[in-house]
Amino acid sequence: MSLPPYASPLERAWYYSFRTACALIFLFLISPILVIIPLSFNAEPYFTFTEGMIALDAEAYSIRWYQDIVGNEQWIHSMENSIIVGIASTILATVLGTTAALGLSRPNMPYKGLAMGVLISPMIVPLIITAAGMFFFYSKVGLAQTYLGLILAHTALGTPFVVITVTATLTGFDQSLIRASQSLGATPTRTFFKVIMPLILPGVISGALFAFVTSFDEVVVVLFLAGFEQRTIPRQMWAGIREQISPTILAVATVLITISIMLLTTVELLRRRSDRLRGIKS
Repeated sequence: MSLPPYASPLERAWYYSFRTACALIFLFLISPILVIIPLSFNAEPYFTFTEGMIALDAEAYSIRWYQDIVGNEQWIHSMENSIIVGIASTILATVLGTTAALGLSRPNMPYKGLAMGVLISPMIVPLIITAAGMFFFYSKVGLAQTYLGLILAHTALGTPFVVITVTATLTGFDQSLIRASQSLGATPTRTFFKVIMPLILPGVISGALFAFVTSFDEVVVVLFLAGFEQRTIPRQMWAGIREQISPTILAVATVLITISIMLLTTVELLRRRSDRLRGIKS
C-alpha cells in the first residue's frame, strides 16, 4: 500500500522506518544465501573469497564442485535416497493429511481441537525429542535403519503441513455444493473427485510441496534412524562437514536453495490461484 498524499510527517516517518527495518531484517535472513552461492563457484578448495573472486577474475570461478557432485557415487546415492524418501513420504503425508483435514472440516466432528493438536504436534514438539522417540520405537519393531522406517518418519513430519494448508482451503468452502451434488444423485466418491477435489487442489498441492521440502531438508531424524545405505543429502552434507571440508557442500547447498525457491514460488502461485477460485483478491 502506497503512502497517501495527506499523510502527516509522523506517519511518513513510520512508513519509511518500518520498511527500512523490514528490509534490514530480510537482508539479515538471506545473507547466508548471498555468501554460499558465490562461494560454490570458487576455483580453489576454500570456504573464503579469494583475491581473484573479489577482483571478479574469471579464472577464480569454476563449476568443478558441481561436477564433483555428478562424479561422486556417495552424493549420487544420497540424492537418489532423498528423492525416493521424499516422494514416498509426500504421497503418504498428502493422503493422510487431506483425509484428516476433510474430517476436521465437518461441523459435527467431536473433539476437533484435540484432534488438530495431536495432528500438528510434530511441528510443536522439539525435533530432537521426536527423533529420539522414533528411534526407540522403531528399534523395537525393526524399522530402524530401513527405508520404510525413514519414509514413515518423514510422513509423520510432513502430515501437519498438509493438514494445515488443506484445512485453510476448506475454511471458505461452500458446503451447499456438496448437498447440491448429492441431490443430483452423485455418489460420495464422485462428489469428492468432481466437486471437492478441484476446489481444494491448490491447498493439497501446497501441503504436498511443504511436506516434500520438509523431507528433503530433514537431517535430525535421519541421524537417528538412517544407516549408511539410507543416507540422504542433508546427512551426507553433515558427514562431509565433519570428515572433510569441501566446497562441494556449498554446491549442494546452492542446489537445495534453488529447489526450495522453485517450490516456494509454486506454493505462492497456487495460493493466489486458490484465492481467485474462492473470490478473494490477492
